[in-house]
Amino acid sequence: MRDIAVFSGTAHPDLAAEICAHLGVPLHPVRVSRFANDCLEVQLQANCRERDVFLIQPLVPPVQEHLVELLLMIDAARGASAGRITVVLAHYAYARSDKKDAPRISIGARLVADLLTSAGADRVLAMTLHSPQVHGFFSVPVDHLHALRELATHFRRYDLGNTVVVSPDLGNAKEAAAFARLLGTPVAAGAKQRFSDDLVKISAVIGEVTDKDVIVLDDEIAKGSTVVELMEHLRGLKVRSIRLACTHGLFSGDALQRLSDQDGVLEIVCTNTVPIPTAKRVPKLQVLSVAPALAEAMRRIHNGESVSALFA
Repeated sequence: MRDIAVFSGTAHPDLAAEICAHLGVPLHPVRVSRFANDCLEVQLQANCRERDVFLIQPLVPPVQEHLVELLLMIDAARGASAGRITVVLAHYAYARSDKKDAPRISIGARLVADLLTSAGADRVLAMTLHSPQVHGFFSVPVDHLHALRELATHFRRYDLGNTVVVSPDLGNAKEAAAFARLLGTPVAAGAKQRFSDDLVKISAVIGEVTDKDVIVLDDEIAKGSTVVELMEHLRGLKVRSIRLACTHGLFSGDALQRLSDQDGVLEIVCTNTVPIPTAKRVPKLQVLSVAPALAEAMRRIHNGESVSALFA
């Protein structure tokens, strides 16, 4: 494709390289250096003038480091007279900070959206935001993709005649229902109350799950506390088997091993929106690629074609 320039920060260069392979364009180098006072400096090492620039940088740990790096990349592209700057945000970590549910707390999702816009982003391409309202925090156009098609393609390999999709909470029930429609299965949801980042309580599961093969669907799994709590309820309700699915497999600490060791878990499925170190991977883990979907969305954005048609 002519007049397109793709750059990647240090957060997930493998995903960026795979996207560029699908697009048939080079991934241009970025020099990230650090001064003696710990400040970062970013240089985009290819011509940006009047070009359609795409900056690929999911906000993954260390999140603050990668966020500043992204802001500097945007500023560098703007200073280099880029024709348009699109941020490819495969994972927006601050999306979970989307409401004021306690006194005197910040709404990080809105603040970071403002920072990206102020730095010079003209457009955002996001994948599975934590909640729909986060889309509205951006004052620039946002193309919001989801990975339900990739996940559904994977699970259609199995016999789903006795399967039910289960959402860990009511907030994710709409996405779980959409996923269940793709698979042609019923849907259920947990009634969850969160007390802290790693302390949740599920009081009930709404829907019929007894003697069923269950697919637990969430947008992201970090510590896995919610999923572990849900699985205790599911085992108490005598489900036949459990498979876990999510878009963003953060798996902090030993979460992946802990989930793999849970009774009844046959498989853990996620996508490659965030990097998963080889040392953390377990035999039950399946990682699906969203690079083709992101590449096609980028191609459509560049050519002025409909992105929503991808989900028709």
